[in-house]
Amino acid sequence: MMNSGMTNSGQKPFTGRTVLFWLLGFFAVIFTANAIFIWLAIGSFPGVVVESSYKAGQAYNQEIADARAQSERGWQVGADLERGADGTAFVKVDARDKGGAPLTGLAFKALLNHPTHEGEDVIVELNEGQSGVYSGSAGGLKPGNWNVVIEAERGDKRVFRSENRIFLKD
Repeated sequence: MMNSGMTNSGQKPFTGRTVLFWLLGFFAVIFTANAIFIWLAIGSFPGVVVESSYKAGQAYNQEIADARAQSERGWQVGADLERGADGTAFVKVDARDKGGAPLTGLAFKALLNHPTHEGEDVIVELNEGQSGVYSGSAGGLKPGNWNVVIEAERGDKRVFRSENRIFLKD
C-alpha cells in the first residue's frame, strides 16, 4: 500500500496550492519587471514636447508665414559648433544677406537642447565680433545627440530660425 501524501519516488505531490504559488510568483516577477521598465521610461523622457498643444496649433500659421519671409530674404547663415575637452560649447555664426554682405546689428542666440533630458538645455548668447560674425560659449555640454536651434532677432521680432540635430563626440 502507498502512502497517500507521497509519490512512488518519495516526492511531494503537485497540489493546487503549489500551482497557486507558482502562478503568483510568475505574475509578481512580470509586474515587477513592468514597473521597473515604466519607471525607467518615464524618468528618461517625460513625453512632453510642448506645454500646450492648443497654443502651438494656434501659432502654426504664423510659423509658416515666418518661414516664408525668412526664405524670401535669402540669407546665408552658417553655424559652427565645437565642444571643448571640458564640455564647453563654442558656437560661431557667420551671417550674410542675399548679396553676400555681412548682416550686422542682430541679436543671435543658440539653444542647445538635449532630445531626452530637459534639464540639460543650454542657451548661448552670441555677440558680434567681426562684422556679421557672432560667437559665444557656454559650459556643461555632454557628448551625444543635441538639437541646435539658432535664432536671430532684430528689435523684438524674430527674423531667422534654424534647427538641426548634431552628434558631439567625447
